[in-house]
Amino acid sequence: MQQARSMVSRLSSRLQALASAPCRSLSCAQDVLHRTPLYDFHLAHGGKMVAFAGWSLPVQYRDSHVNSHLHTRQHCSLFDVSHMLQISVPAAEAVRLAAALLKNPEVKLAGLAARDSLRLEAGLCLYGNDIDEHTTPVEGSLSWTLGKRRRAAMDFPGASVIVPQLKSKAQRRRVGLMCDGAPVRAQSPILSPEGTVIGAVTSGCPSPCLKKNVAMGYVPYEYSRPGTPLLVEVRRKQQPAVVSKMPFVSTNYYILK
Repeated sequence: MQQARSMVSRLSSRLQALASAPCRSLSCAQDVLHRTPLYDFHLAHGGKMVAFAGWSLPVQYRDSHVNSHLHTRQHCSLFDVSHMLQISVPAAEAVRLAAALLKNPEVKLAGLAARDSLRLEAGLCLYGNDIDEHTTPVEGSLSWTLGKRRRAAMDFPGASVIVPQLKSKAQRRRVGLMCDGAPVRAQSPILSPEGTVIGAVTSGCPSPCLKKNVAMGYVPYEYSRPGTPLLVEVRRKQQPAVVSKMPFVSTNYYILK
């Protein structure tokens, strides 16, 4: 129980940091936060609202972050993505649809805290943290997004840079890290076993499923092989880490046929 409380506290701190970080949207410059069509619905279900990328969104509901995370893994959860303009029903119908989905006892609402820890366990990138317009697919370990035809035709933006990287070695690579000690946060230095700074963490949090700390970051190619021992610096203290395969938790996606 004490371990669960500690993990909840760490996750809460991370989400507060995310919510207060410089936003990746021009809407953040506005004094009034945008509200999704489900804003009142979130409040009615105990949603704790925070500012995120210029929107008021639920960080969690009545359940703890960890319980919500684990429920999503074991059953099914509903997350509001309409702030990303990814809603495929009329706004007026959003509440009715959400209410209908929640009638299934396996479905619960999930907030930003669970979304963040779930995507990190899955090794998924958060734009603005783990990738941006200066990151190539090879550097970001996303080469699978480029099909054979496009590689051969070189008919996509940046092909003159990316295709040579596919055929040789990019200077840096996004890797997964499994860490001991205190949770690793974004911008934490990554060091070689000798203590030389070689990169930086882009995302990190405690894994509710693994009960370990996981992170992602960029290191030179020669340090990117899974199993490579490294160090990370947290609160000016060095602690061991090891390069790990991603996803950290095996995926079990449902594919509609």
